[in-house]
Formats: sequence, structure tokens, C-alpha cells
Amino acid sequence: MRSIIIIVGVLFFASCNTIRVNYDYDKNTDFTNYSTYNYYPDMDTGLSPLDAKRLLDAVNAEMQLKGIRFSEDPDFFINIESNSFQAPRSNTVGVGLGGSGRSVGGGVSVGIPVGQPKLEREIRFDFVDAKKDELFWQGQGFSNFKENVSPETREEKLHALAAKVFSKYPPKQ
Repeated sequence: MRSIIIIVGVLFFASCNTIRVNYDYDKNTDFTNYSTYNYYPDMDTGLSPLDAKRLLDAVNAEMQLKGIRFSEDPDFFINIESNSFQAPRSNTVGVGLGGSGRSVGGGVSVGIPVGQPKLEREIRFDFVDAKKDELFWQGQGFSNFKENVSPETREEKLHALAAKVFSKYPPKQ
């Protein structure tokens, strides 16, 4: 019984930290042409300088795992942008009233928001062909985040987000 409670607890907390991913790409792209990358020099990630460094380290690690090298003369550039917003509350408690009399029915129901509003972060990665200056792949990661967490937790979350987004690159055509 105790192990069931632990498993349910782990699943509950894991579901709260879900990373959602969207991606899109130009279907005419030959992804084998892209073996080197760099970042746009004037890139503004929208993250704090420390979080930006953590994210770039995560991206570099993912690119290295895929055999794509960092280069001063790259095949493509990576642009990263982020946005933080307050996610709508999805937890509510319903309070209802109802009554009937002589075949007449009626009712009122009210949803009351429960819990703290959650901050959500979107990080978008654009891959742009260096010669044609054309977007050929785009990935977006969405996750909940808290601003007042340890540097280790921030690094773990950014690495997890980068790993999940880049698991979709190159796309299976």
C-alpha cells in the first residue's frame, strides 16, 4: 500500500512539471546539409544572463550529442527567444445550488479558483540557414517555472527543456 502511495505521489509531482513541445519545419529541407551552427550575435533570449548561459550550455550539449559542431562559419544560426506568462488556473472547486418543485427545476453553479496562479515559460528555438537567411526548423518548449528556485534546479529544468525540444530534431520525414 505504501509503495502505491509513493508511486501516485511521484506521478502527481511529475505531472506538475510536464514539458510540452511543439515544432515545425520546412518539408523541403535536407537536414543532412546542416552540420555546423552558431548563435545570432545580437540574440536576446529574454532570460537573465545566468539562465541564458545555462540554456546555451544545454543547447551546446544537445547539439554535440547530435554530432553538430559549433563553428565561426556555420551552416545555420540559432535564435532563442523566451516569454514568461501567467498560466490560467485550471483547478476550481464547484459550488452548486439546485432545487425543484412541482416539475420545475433550476440550479446555479460557480467555479472558485483554487491555488496559486502558475508562471509558465515558453522558449522558442529558430534554426535559420546561414546562406539563404531562411527559417528551416522551429521548436518551442513550454513548462511551469518558479522564479525563486536554486541555481541547480534552474539548470536541471533548462537542460530538460532543451533535451525534450531537440529530441524532435531532425524531424523524421
